Amino acid sequence: MGGASITELFRTVHDPVVTGHSGLHAGRELMMLPGGEIRHYGAHFYRDRSGKNAALPVVRRSFDYGISWLLEPVTGKTPGASIRSPYSGDYLTLRRRAKQPDNWHEFWPYDLFPLPGDVPEGVYVFRSNHPDDRWEMEQIFSDPIHIQRQPLPLRKRQRWLLGAEQWIDKTLYPVVLISDDDGRSWRKTILPPPPVHTVAWPHKGPRWLQCGCEPVIAEYPDGRLHMLLRTSTDRHWQCFSEDGGESWSSLEPSPFYAVATMPNLTTLADGRLLAVWNNTSPLPELDHALQTDLDEDARNGVWEDVFTNRDVLHAAISDDMGKTWIGFRELLLNPIRNYNDFRTIGGSWVLRDKSIHQTQVLELPENKVLVALGQHPCCEALLLFDLDYLYERERREDFKSGLVNWSIHQYVRSHSGGFCYAGHCAWNRRPGASLIPAPDGSPREMLQIARHPDCRLLYEKEGAVWNFPAVRCGVLKLRLILMPGSAGMRITLTDRWFNPVDPVVHKLSPFVLELDSAGRIEGVPMLTPGKECEIEISFDQNAGSLRFRCGELAGESPLRQPVDGAMSYLHLQSLSEGSDPFGVLIAAVEMRGERLGEE
Repeated sequence: MGGASITELFRTVHDPVVTGHSGLHAGRELMMLPGGEIRHYGAHFYRDRSGKNAALPVVRRSFDYGISWLLEPVTGKTPGASIRSPYSGDYLTLRRRAKQPDNWHEFWPYDLFPLPGDVPEGVYVFRSNHPDDRWEMEQIFSDPIHIQRQPLPLRKRQRWLLGAEQWIDKTLYPVVLISDDDGRSWRKTILPPPPVHTVAWPHKGPRWLQCGCEPVIAEYPDGRLHMLLRTSTDRHWQCFSEDGGESWSSLEPSPFYAVATMPNLTTLADGRLLAVWNNTSPLPELDHALQTDLDEDARNGVWEDVFTNRDVLHAAISDDMGKTWIGFRELLLNPIRNYNDFRTIGGSWVLRDKSIHQTQVLELPENKVLVALGQHPCCEALLLFDLDYLYERERREDFKSGLVNWSIHQYVRSHSGGFCYAGHCAWNRRPGASLIPAPDGSPREMLQIARHPDCRLLYEKEGAVWNFPAVRCGVLKLRLILMPGSAGMRITLTDRWFNPVDPVVHKLSPFVLELDSAGRIEGVPMLTPGKECEIEISFDQNAGSLRFRCGELAGESPLRQPVDGAMSYLHLQSLSEGSDPFGVLIAAVEMRGERLGEE
């Protein structure tokens, strides 16, 4: 086949759209050839005749910039995806050979490059002048360095860099691999790890105490380097280098909220920076001493007991070399986030982690970006979007497309930990808030926020979470009905995704309003139960003010909790302390404001 073609369908892509499945290793198996052909290497999992787990090496190929994909078996020896050197034109990649090379977790090219069993453990560089032929392999480190990304060729100097990680004396250290001879030889720099999570309110137990995993490096137009690291704290941490990666500044919290998920930072051709990450906070940790299903490691934070923050993927863009960021928009909600059988859907024997947090980014023509993401066939994706999507100022919702843009799930009490019979650090779920017919008989549906007691649930209060473009000043309009007999609802504006059922979101967020059973908002009489009305909420984060209005009635509310980031989420949750089958019905939502970075 010839080079890639730009189709009219490709040109019309704006909002994020899933066009294919990524397959194995979404963080490193995507590549583009000079003619525009895109490939994603992976494995197709199946059960063989004896009932054993097996995998067929496959490659997905696109000749129209990700609009359509061909799935083919891999033929010949290949290390999977690689990067073309801008210095020599050769292709190269780095892989780790582990003690058990048939274990895909160790990021060896699963059956793509079979080797004799006596090949030593360590890190190898693969090199070829063509991605389909004559690969050379050479060991560059005997250390057990964990490789989860592709190397980065710098623009301001002829140098390759790769962020990785290594266990040293039971501590996980971020490391930087450097090559100044076009990838033929490499040296290693070990960086100090960031601090780990400490048990404090609202947590009653430790998180997975990761120190600095999966570092990603991006180069600014002036040659300065920016590194983001995955940690167990509430944010990704970051550091910078002024000398091409030889030395790095002290680690500090970054602008990006995230917990135990992979960060991604990409320099675009025009010098802008694109961040792709999970702008999420998990539920507060439970008291692990009371969780009898956990092993000793998980109780002490050596392993995670449950992931409740891996169902939403976000993106933001910077036009000023990381000083300010625009967007903070959802790229994708996990398509199985509300499934009752979340732990085993799609087969836990395939992969047990059903999250969408591992990513790789590829810049395409005409302002488009392709993202490979996900860790399980049920939620892996190849996703296209236009960067202008991140610059939008408004968003609306009337539920004519259902709840595709909402998080509404609740958690069912389930086994915790990573080594039980099903799932992977996962609790089962069920849908919580739901669409019901409008009570006036009109041909529309409304979102009900209520409380239906169920002893199986971790938290019974139903909630709903909706993303909009990040703004520090804006106007939110809510059309709703406070049903007679309802206990009311809490309305929260915040800077990141919290679980719909999060019990402390209102204590960690800047703007909070409570609508009580009598129709009062923050004690101000506003609504008549049973009557549809529109609430207008105007907020100015810079001034620390919030005003609300319903018709001629108005009130004010103070800033509850200062935060650095701009508002990008509406969080609704029932106020009921018992049963509330009536709830509050949401008919429509509209948000408009100035985008982050222009105030």
